[in-house]
Amino acid sequence: MPVKWRKAWSSMDFKHVPVLYEECISNLKIRDDGIYVDGTLGGGGHASGIAEHLSRKGMLIGIDRDADAIEAAGKRLSDMECKVELVHGNYSEITDILEKLGVNGIDGALLDIGVSSFQLDNAERGFSYMHDAPLDMRMNRDDGFSAYDVINGYDKNRLTEVIRKYGEEKWASRISDFIIKRRKTGKIETTGQLVDVIKAAIPASARREGPHPAKRTFQAVRIEVNNELEQLERAIDRFCDVLLPGGRLCVITFHSLEDRIVKEAFNRRLNPCTCPKEFPVCICGKVSDVNKVTGKPIVAGEEELKRNPRARSAKLRVIEKKG
Repeated sequence: MPVKWRKAWSSMDFKHVPVLYEECISNLKIRDDGIYVDGTLGGGGHASGIAEHLSRKGMLIGIDRDADAIEAAGKRLSDMECKVELVHGNYSEITDILEKLGVNGIDGALLDIGVSSFQLDNAERGFSYMHDAPLDMRMNRDDGFSAYDVINGYDKNRLTEVIRKYGEEKWASRISDFIIKRRKTGKIETTGQLVDVIKAAIPASARREGPHPAKRTFQAVRIEVNNELEQLERAIDRFCDVLLPGGRLCVITFHSLEDRIVKEAFNRRLNPCTCPKEFPVCICGKVSDVNKVTGKPIVAGEEELKRNPRARSAKLRVIEKKG
């Protein structure tokens, strides 16, 4: 990535407004001596709420791909009474993480999927179409693959597939075509340059309605860079596996692709039978080890939406281990 911008920041810069905070804390049914995991630590907003409900016998494990998040949340959680373990890693590797910590099972977990407020609001991270910055979008800055590589390295067919699949963008083919043409005059190095290309690709009549014209493409590229949907799909069963009896998994999603993965993964866990539908009785012997807590997803109320407009698309689903 030729263009590099980086500014100094402190933990106070890491502003994270916890979405559906009360609903998450309530649905986790926190025991003061339990072990709980925040798999998407961010600025520590949800994590601090969990930790406040734990005694010195309890444990909070915080996981994040972003080293800046680990540093900031560590300061925020430093005065908590419970034991706190912070891990720079990917929540989808929960089984290995717990094994390294010597933990055999957990009493609850929270996953707040997607990009954090800090990452969106800090221009140099390249997640936002509202700030001009280097094309980055890496949740883990140690990764070598970035948005720059997607935009400047993928061919037209692959770009179209990513933008259409992960952004659900109907102008995907036209946008990728414009990106390829723009690359002939030089590399696309910044978010501002990419926004200009997207705006040029989408007809003016279409740009006058709906969200920002670059929103869907930026979402798609971010998901591709960080392999987000595959990580989420792998993680659901792994978290269900490590839940202790009565333990709960809470998952917050922000768009239909994420929510569909969570809903379908929960349903597979609730109905694990693999017998053909025409069989009169089950012969595979697979039985569910979880209970459904939420039918329809929990969404933000009017008061929260006034405080935090980003909560508008948030959906919370909860599942509980039997026993």
